Amino acid sequence: MALFNVTRPAYFLLTGIPGLESLHPWLAGPLCVMYAVALGANTVILQAVRVEPSLHAPMYYFLSMLSFSDVAMSMATLPTVLRTFCFDARSIAFESCLVQMFLIHSFSMMESGILLAMSFDRYVAICDPLHYATVLTNEFIAGMGLAVTARSFLTLFPLPFLIKRLPICRSNVLSHSYCLHPDMMKLACADITINSIYGLFVLVSTFGMDLLCIFLSYVLILRSVMAIASHEERLKALNTCVSHILAVLAFYVPMIGVSTIHRFGKHAPRYIHVLMSNVYLFVPPVLNPLIYSAKTKEIRRAIFRMFHRIKL
Repeated sequence: MALFNVTRPAYFLLTGIPGLESLHPWLAGPLCVMYAVALGANTVILQAVRVEPSLHAPMYYFLSMLSFSDVAMSMATLPTVLRTFCFDARSIAFESCLVQMFLIHSFSMMESGILLAMSFDRYVAICDPLHYATVLTNEFIAGMGLAVTARSFLTLFPLPFLIKRLPICRSNVLSHSYCLHPDMMKLACADITINSIYGLFVLVSTFGMDLLCIFLSYVLILRSVMAIASHEERLKALNTCVSHILAVLAFYVPMIGVSTIHRFGKHAPRYIHVLMSNVYLFVPPVLNPLIYSAKTKEIRRAIFRMFHRIKL
């Protein structure tokens, strides 16, 4: 217990967008709309997959996992973001900040793992369609979901303890309206090498490997599609991947942008760093259900039938 008996503040102060404090009340409205869309649209997809027999298929089970992670991510950030922007209530208890940090990073890693699982689904569907039903059984899908969840929570379990061991005496003001590991460790007045190394290890071994495997799966998919003689059949096969590709871009492009600015944009205004982080956390949960609803006719039909039954 002495390891954690160090100097630390009782609470942290969250920050909205530095330099744009006067605009916080105006930004609260769009943020509320984004949260409403993210929570509402993802909940609709979860309910549609649950009640519509036509959506009881591997692709849509993975989509429901993605929607669940988006809802969980939104719920993890919503309390502090809305308090900061709507009511200028910036304080958050130290222990609460640790919990939020753990949940945000866990659900983010979970989404990365689900996107990888979805790329495997597309790979089997296009490259080995005859064995699709025998490979992607309900038991296999449930096992993948449990593995993704376990990887997220077990990999990130040390993070709160790595923060608790650090004395924090420089400041108690965080750079965002939510708690993140890199932001919290920078406030420490001690060596943070272990935190930095572990953070880099997690980033490369999970997000980095997921992205590499997704890229390789699409290389194999493209090679298989190019072997199809019919041009129309090639387009049909690729069209089944469009929604997933857009979801991957919506998740990884902001993440790469945040990492690039963090490493190479040290002289950029602080609000640019904060805006990029907000895009990374807030945009995928909003875009994912809209992408799949717009690009997948089965989803649109199921949602229409679901609401039609509610009216009746």
